[in-house]
This record gives sequence, C-alpha cells and structure tokens, in this order.
Amino acid sequence: MDLSYNQVLVAVDGSEPAEWAFRKGIEVAKRNDATLNLVHVVDTSHYRGIELYDVNFTKKAIKHAEELLDGYVQKAKEHGLDKVGTLVEEGSAKTVITKHAAKKVNADLIICGATGINAVERMFLGSVSEHITRHAECDVLVVRTEKE
Repeated sequence: MDLSYNQVLVAVDGSEPAEWAFRKGIEVAKRNDATLNLVHVVDTSHYRGIELYDVNFTKKAIKHAEELLDGYVQKAKEHGLDKVGTLVEEGSAKTVITKHAAKKVNADLIICGATGINAVERMFLGSVSEHITRHAECDVLVVRTEKE
C-alpha cells in the first residue's frame, strides 16, 4: 500500500471553499512531490436555456474557466509547485469530476470544498462533495475549514 499521492485533483470554481481546497491541495502536493491537477467544470446542465439567447454562452464560460485556472496555476507556482495541470470540463460537476477528470489524470486523491451551493439546491440536487465522496475510486479530502 502506497501512503503517498502522485496525482492530486482539486476541484475549483472560484468560491471561498474551493480556495480553501486549493490551498490544502498545494500543501499536499508539496509534501508528496505530487502533480497538482486543477479542474473546473462548466455546468452546462444549468445553461441549456441560456444558449437559446446567447449561442456563445458556453464558449464564454469556458474562457472564464481558463482564466480562473490560469490564476490558480500562477498562485501554485508562487508557492513553489512546478508540476501543475489544468482541466476544463463540461457537464455536471458531480459526475464529471469522478468519472472523467479523475480518470484523465489518474488521480489518487481528490480534494474539494465542503460547500458551494445553497441548502435548497443541496436538498434537491445533492452536494457535489457528497457525490464525489460516494463515487470516487480514490481517496477524497473534503475541506471544511480555511487553511491558516
């Protein structure tokens, strides 16, 4: 049994909990000399109706995701990480992270924030972090508190 991680996948969306997960991801990657893989999922399931009015909406969302990830990469490099990868995926974050992104990078650890949606959405849709915890084929770290 290997007790270290080689491919750490951190789900980021620009929220405060995602920022905490990102900071923990940096520390875990540094301690393990691992690659830090950052994924942002453009949740196209919420945008289907918008595409009728703005055919470039998904393209704009992807461009925004790429810019967001570029900022995270810069921060990771400022903290001394050289091995940083990014993924922009489309679909439902719940399934894309565990079924596609984790497999693409051969993740042995997924890190995500504990919350990102409100209580009503969580009641009807279920939490992304809960889904990741239940369906991931690797270890999962759900970050609940800000890293000092």
